[in-house]
Amino acid sequence: MTQHTDPPPWVADGSWRARATEALSSISEAVCFLDAEYRYTWVNDAAERLLERPAAELVGQVLWTQFPDRPGAPWQQSVRRARSTRSTQHLEFFHEPLDRWFEVRAYPVLDDLVLFFRDVHERRTLDEERAAESSLIRGVLNALPARTAILSDDGTILTTNTAWAQAATTAGRPGASRAGDDYLAACRALAATGDPDAQRAVEGLEAVLERRAPSFSLDYSPPTAGTWWHLQAFPVDGGPGAVVTHTDITDRVRAEQRAAWQARHDHLTELPNRAALHETITGALTEDGGPVTVLYLDVDGFKQVNDSLGHSTGDLLLQELAARLSQRTRTSDVVGRLGGDEFVVVARDCDAPAGEVLAQRFRAVFDEPFELAGTRLSLTASIGTATSDPAHTGPEDLLRDADAAMYAAKSDGRDQHLHFTPTLRTALEDRRQVVTHLQGAAALDQLTVRWQPVVHLPSGTVTGCEALLRWEHPHRGWLEPAEFIPVAEETGMIVPITRWLLRTAIAQAEAWQADGHDLAVAVNVSAVHLSSGTLVDDVRQALAGRDLDPGDLVLELTETALARDPEHAVAQFCELRTHGVRIALDDFGAGYSSLAAVASLPADVLKVDRALVAGPLPAAATAPEALLGAVAALGAALDMAVLAEGVETAAQLELARRVGCTYAQGHHLSPPVTGDRLGALLTEGRRKTGQQRLP
Repeated sequence: MTQHTDPPPWVADGSWRARATEALSSISEAVCFLDAEYRYTWVNDAAERLLERPAAELVGQVLWTQFPDRPGAPWQQSVRRARSTRSTQHLEFFHEPLDRWFEVRAYPVLDDLVLFFRDVHERRTLDEERAAESSLIRGVLNALPARTAILSDDGTILTTNTAWAQAATTAGRPGASRAGDDYLAACRALAATGDPDAQRAVEGLEAVLERRAPSFSLDYSPPTAGTWWHLQAFPVDGGPGAVVTHTDITDRVRAEQRAAWQARHDHLTELPNRAALHETITGALTEDGGPVTVLYLDVDGFKQVNDSLGHSTGDLLLQELAARLSQRTRTSDVVGRLGGDEFVVVARDCDAPAGEVLAQRFRAVFDEPFELAGTRLSLTASIGTATSDPAHTGPEDLLRDADAAMYAAKSDGRDQHLHFTPTLRTALEDRRQVVTHLQGAAALDQLTVRWQPVVHLPSGTVTGCEALLRWEHPHRGWLEPAEFIPVAEETGMIVPITRWLLRTAIAQAEAWQADGHDLAVAVNVSAVHLSSGTLVDDVRQALAGRDLDPGDLVLELTETALARDPEHAVAQFCELRTHGVRIALDDFGAGYSSLAAVASLPADVLKVDRALVAGPLPAAATAPEALLGAVAALGAALDMAVLAEGVETAAQLELARRVGCTYAQGHHLSPPVTGDRLGALLTEGRRKTGQQRLP
């Protein structure tokens, strides 16, 4: 700073020094006088303290030599300029030798200079720290992606970051404000229009500004913007006011909405899934008051579609079916998919007769063939319905009963509709009890085995027997296989039961052989066990450590089970044969397997179904004999021994011999008996005939 002044008269007459030294000696500011050569001529006490030198050392010394600095230092230039321009100079400078900031004012007085010094190091340091802090805060604010503003304690915007400033032109929300605007007033104005989000924002901001709440947050969506924002406010730490941020959460909210939708819908058909259906049924039961009918639909033969045409075609079928079902429902009905080929319709205000009409409408969906990937499919469905009554306390009850009715419809021949009744409920409860008791039957020694002998027709000797399961139910007495095996297959319990049966059969065969009876044992294998993938390992483990020759173990698979997945069955039985186990194809003639599938099965025995053996045989009839003979010839052509099962009469036994069957079994030869009884019969037969025969 430069200032020109005219000296007063007392300066011109030279008396100024005496006056100045008297006035300046005791002031707190450092003062020194310099002559024309920049030598100290006088310093006051404050200058001695500031410069850390006594006056005696300074007076007579040149300023530059006492306090050297780099050539051309700003303060030196300022002092020289004061003399050369005869003007007052004022500046602040950092003096490196003393490592401090100083303020200096230089006044020319005739040929002399008067210098005023003041240590401003602390002030300059504080100013720099504040500037750095302010710059840091500004940098942090501008780096924040969220729109951020700092408010005063009355809600006025003090400052904003770059993101806020760029959005300041956006209209329609309180965030569209600039520094100096009353943000809280803008929120109040918007709340006055009836905007509930703005009202909540006002209440939350007031609580934060008044220190009644440690923070406030709100997710909101502007009415027409189609975006979502997260508003957050919290007090300024250690001072008045608050920090307010608006973060764009549109992507997050849409992702959450998408995830929530996906959690309640089937991804393939986009229909409501089980969770959503449960909510719908619960709401219908508790809110509507009227009857609710649930329809449970299962596509007949869907597995064959998947197996023969591939899962992609199966998926197309499910999508087309979902569309057709949705088109046949009433406005208030909800169509959903539980999984696989199972669909559910929830019909509000729908009693049992109306449910019957609705079920027939859905059955009609299948009247038109499905055109899928160039393939024309004609399909049917089994439908079960259940209508709410006091016994239904929740969605699980209705779904369970509708499922039971559907299962009964499918068991009744498919392409049927059945409505759930108390009779079905009783049957369902019986089935549930069967399942519960069956789980512990083997462990509780309730399962037992009966053995039906297999007779070698050319010699008449007994060469083996079939293991037939029996169950001594704790309440219902002895149960035949047909009463519990289907339940065991449906629940998967057939696998552990078969493992138990394998161990039991092998142990019994070893016991017979120890008594001199050379018998093979046959065990039936379920298609469920084949599908489990554990059959080979289960058989190997059952034989491990036993004395029985694997060739004395025969595994029987029904023709129907073979037809379900012939490739899988053939692969497993081929592996079992490498371990010496023999294979029998059971119930041949009752199923629908192709001759190619039969020929590919590595079977040793072809068991003819009892229906071919026990058919009526009038004296003039030759068709049954021709049919049975054809099967026997097929067995011979495939190098399989043929066994006639279900032989009930002497005539049937004679027929089996005549057409060339190798083996036979049935009640005419022997009913199923206990292991001890069969051993006793063979002992008696050997005593009478000298051979392993039945007496």
